[in-house]
Amino acid sequence: MRREPSGRARVEWLIDRAARAVPLHFVGLLDFPITILTHVGKLGMTSLKTSRDKLYRHVEELTRVPRPCHSDELEAARGYVTSLLHEAGWEVARHEFSIENDFGELNYSETLRGINLVATRPRDASETPRPRLCVGAHLDSRPDTPGADDNASAVAALLEIARVLNEDWPADAQLDLELVAFDLEENGMLGGREHAIRTREAGVDLRGMISLEMLGYCDHAAGSQSLPRALVGLYPDTANFIAIIGNQISGPLIEGFRAGMVTVEGLPVETLQVPQNGEMLQAVRLSDHSPFWDQGFAALMITDTSFMRNPHYHQASDTIETLDFDFLHRVTEGSLNAVRNLLVSGLPIAE
Repeated sequence: MRREPSGRARVEWLIDRAARAVPLHFVGLLDFPITILTHVGKLGMTSLKTSRDKLYRHVEELTRVPRPCHSDELEAARGYVTSLLHEAGWEVARHEFSIENDFGELNYSETLRGINLVATRPRDASETPRPRLCVGAHLDSRPDTPGADDNASAVAALLEIARVLNEDWPADAQLDLELVAFDLEENGMLGGREHAIRTREAGVDLRGMISLEMLGYCDHAAGSQSLPRALVGLYPDTANFIAIIGNQISGPLIEGFRAGMVTVEGLPVETLQVPQNGEMLQAVRLSDHSPFWDQGFAALMITDTSFMRNPHYHQASDTIETLDFDFLHRVTEGSLNAVRNLLVSGLPIAE
């Protein structure tokens, strides 16, 4: 298999690959644009349940050093995440696995050991299991970056969602919730692949999966947002929005998540529904949602669009100082509202 370039060359290569991924005539086949730009949300910053200060502290703690696979630093990060989930009232299981890396350029062709952290709410054994919603973020980073945006920003959001939701769990929830800190994403979404296959083989009634992927970089300058060639003109060129990206069977999940996100004032939201599982637009597959697409599940990636806007992607400069914590706070609050709404409204079986 051809291995991808590294460093800054990788960023430029990925942008070029995304730009060339879809022939112009293919746009007519896409089941979009579903484009929503929102500045009229209902919740002001003083109404938010999530904490900007906690988000900052989580990112600060997680980005002291890089967190690559098999490292003591990654295990320390697992301990940090586990303790906070326990403190918030969640039960946490360590799902250990071994997998051959047949995709990612980091440690390509090696057999890697991973640990996914899977959190669930305590429940009475007599309760009938409900259909499930999974929300996750990858905890690992590449070896040469502290990974503030990629992906400490999303792990921080996951921790805040866990904290607030358990304090205010909806009594009328129609879905069970599973929170996952994925391993080995930087090695080719291998932790997501392991969990998607495990979920499918266990016969779990998974109605939707949400991957939180890079949530904290924002730039209000015109022209700061890059786009794949097929999407130029359909989406803004200013990098101040959050994107919701789903596959062909994710229509209700996209709309349900969008409805929660747009309740937050000052948070522009854009949505994209790709045909099939995004094979013709590879840039939309670069997180732990794509293995769930491949297993036939409805799944979303919530993202600031990664290397399409963030020049620090996979660089040593991906540090806490580069993040916009007001933006991350709004995204976290919107994600909390979206998850809570989905729990209450439920989701249909994806077809």
